[in-house]
Formats: sequence, structure tokens, C-alpha cells
Amino acid sequence: MERGRPQTRTETTSSRRTGIRTAENQTIMNPHSEALLSKVNPILAAKVRSMAEALAAQGITIIVVQGLRTVAEQDALYAQGRTTPGKIVTNAKGGQSWHNFGCAVDCAPENTDGSIDWNANHPTWKAMEAEAVKVGLVSGANWVRFVDAPHVQLTGKFPEGAPDTEAREFYAKGGLQGVWDAIVPNVPEVENV
Repeated sequence: MERGRPQTRTETTSSRRTGIRTAENQTIMNPHSEALLSKVNPILAAKVRSMAEALAAQGITIIVVQGLRTVAEQDALYAQGRTTPGKIVTNAKGGQSWHNFGCAVDCAPENTDGSIDWNANHPTWKAMEAEAVKVGLVSGANWVRFVDAPHVQLTGKFPEGAPDTEAREFYAKGGLQGVWDAIVPNVPEVENV
């Protein structure tokens, strides 16, 4: 979806019943996913949409389940499985995740009944991970120390791991936009994004 271009939207009737299609019949993420994408780096959001469209052509629907997180939200996730009940889902404390800078989202394949498929070994996950890399994103599924299959990020010149001092300095000076502007010159161009 291009900025400034008027859209005619209609509800779909396929497995993407919660999704929306443009008048040109392009698949766009469902409303919840779009709400999450509206809060992250616009280039990341465009690449995730491109990834979703390519996967839709293969009969795979993905949704965004996590996007921008506050430091407090990140700290709560970090506590999970450590000091609060649940499974450990992250090794990043608040301020140490690209989610805190609007440069990462978590995606998952959606089943035809609307439920989320959390089997990261399923071929749909492998297709999603491959498409993420194809559009120029880093896939957490390829990490060695802590595999994070739903995670995709756009970090440009910054390290794939935790945000470094330079990224935090850009944030201190210019907020999210400061970090996003520092990433832009180093983002590989991808067709249709």
C-alpha cells in the first residue's frame, strides 16, 4: 500500500477473512497486524507486507503478533519464566530488544480457522522465514544462541543482536525516528518494497 494513494477496501471471504484487500486485490495484513505495523519503522512495515503478499501467493497467511514494545513490556517478557510464571520467551531486557526501537515484529502463520500455528518446524514457518530473508529482513529463526522463529527485524548498519550504544544514542537524540533515519541509508533495496 503506497502512502497517499486512496484505497477501496472490502472484507475477504477466504482464510484471510480478517484481512483486507485493496481494489487492486492486493493482500494486506489484517487490521490488528496493520495496527501493530503502524507503530514500527515504515520500511520494516512495507517489507512485512511484501512478505505477506508473497506468502499469500503460496496459500500462506501470516499475522503480526507483536510489534513496538515499551521498556516495561520488554522487562515483563524477560521476567517470564524467570521471576514470573511461564516459559522463557526472550533473552532481552528492556532497552536491549529491537522491538523497543520499532525495528522488529513477531509474525506467525494463521490457520484457516483463524488460530495461530505455533509449530515452528512446520513448512509454513520455513516458508515465512525464507521470505523474510528474501525481502531483506533478519529472521530470528536463524539465530544460534536463542532461536526466535516469529521474530523479524530491520537493523541496517546496526548489529543483529541487541541494540548497541550508537543505536541508543540515536534514540536519545531523535527518538524512534532518529534510529529509523540512521537505518535507512543501510537498508538493502528489495523489489516492490
